[in-house]
Order: sequence, then structure tokens, then C-alpha cells
Amino acid sequence: MENQPKLNSSKEVIAFLAERFPLCFSAEGEARPLKIGIFQDLVERVQEENLSKTQLRAALRLYTSSWRYLYGVKVGAQRIDLDGNACGELEQQHVDHARQQLKEAKARVQAQRAERNAKKRDAAAGAEPHPPRPAGKKPVARREGVTAAENRKPRPQQARQSRAVSKEESQPRYAPVTDISKLNIGQEIKVRAGESVMIATVLEIAKDGVRVQLSSGLAMIVRAEHLQF
Repeated sequence: MENQPKLNSSKEVIAFLAERFPLCFSAEGEARPLKIGIFQDLVERVQEENLSKTQLRAALRLYTSSWRYLYGVKVGAQRIDLDGNACGELEQQHVDHARQQLKEAKARVQAQRAERNAKKRDAAAGAEPHPPRPAGKKPVARREGVTAAENRKPRPQQARQSRAVSKEESQPRYAPVTDISKLNIGQEIKVRAGESVMIATVLEIAKDGVRVQLSSGLAMIVRAEHLQF
């Protein structure tokens, strides 16, 4: 047919085949299993059309790998030729192969969906307006109905803890550290800075001092003479 328009995609070829061979191909809904060797039948029947073997082969590959076709490959189903005539029942191995193809196709779709969702979550997390908190610091819960200055005031429990530390600082009963090799990673220790004493945790023991982390989250290296048990 000289006036047959050129078909540029496999979907267009499938639509053409569904129109030309409606008892064999379908453009939508469940598709019926095709006769083995139907490609050669197509080449002979559409040789006057503006279709190449490459186009036909690509269209058949797309058609037979679609979910609706794989759903139609089931036990008891009959293969059909271009005119819709039965050409024998499907073999079990073909049914099993179709089930495996369908399973793998669904798994790929689920993996792609999961990847898209992960990217959306990462993008949303990257748009977070607040900077990340330093390690070791917890967010301070704001009290509703009070000013920002009042929010910064220590709560009763915080005040008791502050008084406890002040009382401990006023009692110079600390044993100085003379041998840093006796310290352990993760051990709680006191750091003296002038007249003040701060509680810290041992992070690393080096030759020139001990690296500790204060309760405020600040990490620093302190010489042995400034450390106390």
C-alpha cells in the first residue's frame, strides 16, 4: 500500500497490527499468546506495507514483554495465529517463563519507585532551613507564652544542677592526674580552668595531653596538670 503512512515507533506499529489483525493483536486490555513463528507470518502478510523487519521485530518484542501480554500467558491458554485461529496450548515452561518475567518487571518498577521516593526525601531534608546541631547537643524546648529571655532562664531542675556543680567546685577535694596512661577512653574526668571545674569525657589519650569533650559539646586537648579525678 503506497499511501500507508510511515510508522515511527513500536507503539504505532502495534496499533497498526491491532487494526489490521484484530483477532490476533489488541491495542489495550489482556493480550492473547501468539503463535510460535508469527514473525515470519507477519513479514509475508505485510510485505506490501511500509514496514521493515526491524520495525516488526521491535514491535513484537515490546508487545510480548508488556504486562498485559504476560498476564495472558497462563495455564490452559491457546496460542493464536494472525486470523485468531488456535495453534496449540501453551507449554508449562512458557507459562513459568512469563511468570518470572512479570515478577522481575514488577520488582524493577518497585525499585524505581523506592529510588524516586528516597530522592524526594533527600531533597526535602536538604531544604531544611535550620542548620544541623553540633554533636552532643540536644534541642532546647521552648516554653509557650513566655519571652525569649525567659526561655533562656534555667528551669528549676537546671538551677539545682547548676547549684550542685557550684557546690562541688567550692570543695577542692580533687586528686590531680599524674599519669594519663591510667585514664580510659569514655571515662568521666574533671578539667580545671583557673578557679572553675568542668566535667568532661575522655576522647583520646596522646603524648602531649588528653583530648576531652566538655558537657557543652566542645572538644579540646588538656594537659595532665589541668585534669583531676
